[in-house]
Amino acid sequence: MRAAVIGGGSWGTALASVLGGNGHDVTIWSYEIDVAEALATKRENPRYMPGLQVPPTVTGTHDFARALAGAELVVAVNPSHVTRPVMREALPYLPKATAIVTATKGIENETLLTMHEVLEDVLPPEMHPYLVCLSGPSFAKETMLKMPTAVVVASPWEKMAQRVQRWFSNDYFRVYTSVDVVGVELGGSLKNVCAIAAGISDGMGFGNNTRAAIMTRGLAELVRLAVRKGANPLTLSGLAGMGDLVLTCTGELSRNRTVGLALGRGQKLQEILAGMTQVAEGVRTAKSVHDLAHKLEVDMPLHEAVYRILYEDLPPKAALQSLTSRELKSEFQLH
Repeated sequence: MRAAVIGGGSWGTALASVLGGNGHDVTIWSYEIDVAEALATKRENPRYMPGLQVPPTVTGTHDFARALAGAELVVAVNPSHVTRPVMREALPYLPKATAIVTATKGIENETLLTMHEVLEDVLPPEMHPYLVCLSGPSFAKETMLKMPTAVVVASPWEKMAQRVQRWFSNDYFRVYTSVDVVGVELGGSLKNVCAIAAGISDGMGFGNNTRAAIMTRGLAELVRLAVRKGANPLTLSGLAGMGDLVLTCTGELSRNRTVGLALGRGQKLQEILAGMTQVAEGVRTAKSVHDLAHKLEVDMPLHEAVYRILYEDLPPKAALQSLTSRELKSEFQLH
């Protein structure tokens, strides 16, 4: 099988390595010419995955036509804020009736659309049945190192999800299927905001009690919004919800938690982002979630607090006070 991965970042490189290791021929399209050349000549992504080689069946290019020629599978792995222009540019070269997997966890700021919805907006209707989203608890570096990992692929067309499942699955990368695209995408996106909150807590010197409270209440808010958007609540107890939340809120490799840690220790957001080479999606997603929650009238105080810290310069201590001083209530609002 011939596959194209659009996006030469860490996750794109990792997913290409999974496919390449499964015996598929994979070409990574990279915006950065130096990354494309290094993948093609040295089988390495020195900018995002230094010291780790991709399989011999993986190469790189900066040319859409070359990357997408004859592809039976396309994997889109770009930061959420450039997914629309990149896929619009790739559109003339996309093969027809080909599975297109989005593996980006984010919500577009301007439209409040998930990446699956963005692709529906960009691509012609005849391509929509072939759209699949991939999410779940999966650090790129650990995937490259072939550590056991489980993810989920979602599509309204179950046979398409099963086809993608077979292509990606192996003895260390286990793929489950789902038909709940909304739940899988929102779970993967919103957990990044919770991870910033967990990082802030850790950076302020709080312990396991506080982190557990943030994760649990963050999940409750996440479920509320996802269900309002039509998701199955059970999805959020699975890999794309609780699984990814646990990983991102506790893992040392989490970029979103790293942003939160620095905020909790008193650093300013612009200073933090200036020192990062990769995107922390939760920063942009916090704004999208704030706007979406207000639009749909969903109460999300924890996510709102993170938004105010990021975009209104609210001190973390004041944000904590706003959460702990809220009106007392039952844990589960059943009516």
